[in-house]
Amino acid sequence: MSPDTPRIVVTRALPPAALEPLHTVGDVWVSPHDRPLSAQELHDAVRGSAAVVSMLTDRIDDSVLAAAGPELKVVANTAVGYDNLDVPAITGRGVLATNTPGVLVDATADLTIALLLAVTRRVAEGDRLVRSGTPWSWDVSFMLGSGLQGKQLGIVGMGGIGRAVARRAAAFGMDVVHHNRRPVDVAGSRQVGLDELLETSDVVSLHCPLTPETRHLIDAAALHRMKRGAYLVNTARGPIVDEAALATALADATIAGAGLDVYEDEPQVHEGLRRLDNAVLAPHLGSATVETRTRMAELAVENVVAVLTGKDAVTPISVPSR
Repeated sequence: MSPDTPRIVVTRALPPAALEPLHTVGDVWVSPHDRPLSAQELHDAVRGSAAVVSMLTDRIDDSVLAAAGPELKVVANTAVGYDNLDVPAITGRGVLATNTPGVLVDATADLTIALLLAVTRRVAEGDRLVRSGTPWSWDVSFMLGSGLQGKQLGIVGMGGIGRAVARRAAAFGMDVVHHNRRPVDVAGSRQVGLDELLETSDVVSLHCPLTPETRHLIDAAALHRMKRGAYLVNTARGPIVDEAALATALADATIAGAGLDVYEDEPQVHEGLRRLDNAVLAPHLGSATVETRTRMAELAVENVVAVLTGKDAVTPISVPSR
């Protein structure tokens, strides 16, 4: 390609078929590393780029934008959440930011229910017991869990994923309430204040975005407001929960259990959580189906192709300031 061909940076490998359209509009560089790029590697990679396809593990801030230079037109985040992007800094430089909303709703809702069942029915704990070779036998009081029928599910953040979880919970006979930053009417659910949701729900499931207001939304005080036999599920963002406080609450039976897919300092997980049988821990698998991850990559690529060919982005986060 000519020296004027736009440089496109993909910060981690994506399905090759999903990347094909990029080769029609630019010179594509894909990270050869099977890990997140370091800050310096990211700065070096984006120099002179017109587009960056980023992952949720990439912090795209003003230093990265400065390293990229004035040619940068779009940052396409391969995730629905974009707390890793400094959106004001991006748009302040006249760059478009995009994400991949909608395509991971069902996959994440499915995993939420999987974690809910795993922690309430002690599936992971039972799996560890069987694999350990520990003798066991069936008994009416052996490894009793908690049923879901007639229990209340409290959903924090009633967007697309929260609504999909509510639909699935109804199939298990659960009653649903929700708390949302803006009032929303959802069939089969009642909007309540956060305190009421915490105090009355048998399961609390988090689906809100990570913002300054939601960081450590679930702290020691919030955990103490929950029912003693309640469960917490988080498939949103790790820092919404104070991990140290949660480890303490699980260890002293302030709440009954937790199912987590996300963590404060991924891939690190609080040591206290890793020691507990009443914590089910998944390695950020919310969108991890072949179909969903492929579609996420395709949508990120569609955004880049649209912007570099002078069209409107498919799923813009915001409009660049002028």
